[in-house]
Amino acid sequence: MKEYTGDKIRNVAIVGHGGAGTTSLTEALLYRSGAISRMCKVEDGQTTTDFEPEEIKRGVSVSATLAPVEWNDVKINFLDTPGFADFVAEVKGAFRAVDSVLIVVSATSGVQIGTEQCWNLAEEAGLPRLIFVNKMDRENADFDQIMDNLRTKIGKRVLPLHLPLGKEENFCGVIDVFNQKAYRGNGNGADEIEVPDELKDWVADAHSKMVEAAVEADDEVMEKYLEGEEIPDNVIMNCLVKGIRQGIIFPVLCGSAYKNIGLGRCLNAIVNYTFPSVLNDFEVENPTTGKTEVRDSNAPMAALVFKTTADPFVGRLSFVRVFSGAISADSAVYNASREEMEKVGPVFTLRGKTQIPMKQIVAGDIGVISRLQFTATGDTLSDKNNPVLFKPIEFPLPMYSRAIYPKKKGDEEKIAGALTKLMDEDPTFIVTRNNVTKETLISGMGDQHLEIIMERMTRKFGVEAELRAPIVEYKETIRGTAEVEGKYKKQTGGHGQYGHVVVRLEPLPPGGGFEFVDKIFGGAVPRQYIPAVEKGMREAVEHGVLAGYPVVDIRITLLDGSYHTVDSSEMAFKVAANQAFQKGCAEAKPVLMEPYYNLDVYCDERVTGDVISDLNSKRGRIMGMQTAEDGRSCIKAQVPYAEILDYAVDLRALTQGTGTFEMKFDHYEDVPPKMAEKIIEEAKEKEGK
Repeated sequence: MKEYTGDKIRNVAIVGHGGAGTTSLTEALLYRSGAISRMCKVEDGQTTTDFEPEEIKRGVSVSATLAPVEWNDVKINFLDTPGFADFVAEVKGAFRAVDSVLIVVSATSGVQIGTEQCWNLAEEAGLPRLIFVNKMDRENADFDQIMDNLRTKIGKRVLPLHLPLGKEENFCGVIDVFNQKAYRGNGNGADEIEVPDELKDWVADAHSKMVEAAVEADDEVMEKYLEGEEIPDNVIMNCLVKGIRQGIIFPVLCGSAYKNIGLGRCLNAIVNYTFPSVLNDFEVENPTTGKTEVRDSNAPMAALVFKTTADPFVGRLSFVRVFSGAISADSAVYNASREEMEKVGPVFTLRGKTQIPMKQIVAGDIGVISRLQFTATGDTLSDKNNPVLFKPIEFPLPMYSRAIYPKKKGDEEKIAGALTKLMDEDPTFIVTRNNVTKETLISGMGDQHLEIIMERMTRKFGVEAELRAPIVEYKETIRGTAEVEGKYKKQTGGHGQYGHVVVRLEPLPPGGGFEFVDKIFGGAVPRQYIPAVEKGMREAVEHGVLAGYPVVDIRITLLDGSYHTVDSSEMAFKVAANQAFQKGCAEAKPVLMEPYYNLDVYCDERVTGDVISDLNSKRGRIMGMQTAEDGRSCIKAQVPYAEILDYAVDLRALTQGTGTFEMKFDHYEDVPPKMAEKIIEEAKEKEGK
């Protein structure tokens, strides 16, 4: 691949709902451009951009994959992205590296949930969009119906620039609306033909609407058009390009990745209509002044790391988009995010998993750097003398957690090391440790996400583990007061053991924790043994009398006791304290408590009733509802944690993948008696094993 300057580079993310054919289209575009010599099918497991074993096994993309092609003396960096909600982080990262988005819509399914999500993310990122209606050769493919569907679901600004030639199994080419010519497919190309007579009115109408939409992008041209002046084709094209790049017009293309039809026209549209990478100015923060600055491609070097992968053999691969300057092989760059210098070895691009060497990554281009020591996803690489910071990539918070256990004893360290490396390459994957339940928890976007993580861990790092539902962090407390004694007396050969205490147990308000009060008078318990009593109590509250969960919100007052001048010891008083605690808890109306979380659920208004009904079934309390910044409904609720261990999966099913939620611990409440009985019984069975 030859070297290109920024004005000859296009960066395009290919996105769509799962099953719309993003990977098939990417493969077909690679083939049509001559980047690959053979076009493979997803079901064969040999496509260029779905090369990970997990992708081949499942037949779906799980990561954003780079695939550069050359067309009409322009380099197009395609990023083929996953279509399933669990892997939205890959889409968000890709959107920070590209200048345009190609949204793939199935001609048989139309606009789906994933289509709308990708559209909204692109809108949020301010990216121009092209729409490619794929699978025009399929049964029930109806272009007019799809256009109506697009206008209803996405907006009125969609504009067909290609029309289908033929229908369903007879689909054989596309009609270019701008020049009103038809192109019949002939294998890996197309023959220009006249538009069939029966389609000429349809094409003329589409052309007229295209001209009307295009002139709206330029006030001066629109004024001439309204005055009846004839507008030259080159001016209309300039207006069209301006409208597309400004996000005023969203062009609709069509074709069939499977039959290799419409792909050359699609590549032409990308080259002609989308932004050359270096035309976009960009915003950065100057860390010296703390102010936001607008720069262009001629500024000192600035690049954003938008994706990281970890490989046990190759090491860490950092995918970078260079916005200004250049990164040369065997140079040094400054990581402004971490204030560290990094040594750059060879630089290259990737087509799927195939490395293509590069001398440098110029402004506007995307490339890969291996084995950067400190750099992670979202970091800014810049010139040491002119440091800048890009705004961090905003990734969604993980919504689904599971406890991870090694399958083989002694693999704990291997698993910890593997999880750390996997966190490096996936910002929506988080590992935490619950010090109370002693579990390691892994959190991601959903069950499929964590399954993929586990498969990668086994494949890349040779270690196996299993996932379980997290242990709910129940706690115990008392609701009454009790005054009891604990006496430990043991006579053996030589010195015996003797410790005796009288204590009062009483509840504290929620959040009170543990209090120990010494009210000994007259030396009934010598001063040197009182710390042992307190220590015994602190150890005892770690295991309650009901189900062995920690006891909280309790005050224990040492009232009285006795000792033996020879047989008393710290150990004896610790044991006596423990006995008193067990007896006192049993008499002071012990209860089991469960954690409640504040839950903010974001969903479309049409499903709020279903979501509220589901939360009620989970013993949740609806605290209110409001409109979120993105226009969705936000349902606020308090729900027991035990009921929402699988909420990411439940909510996806309820909302067809559009719902999201955030949760935060709020307080503890008593477990209902019948449920408490079951939990206590299970705890005793577990202890008895």
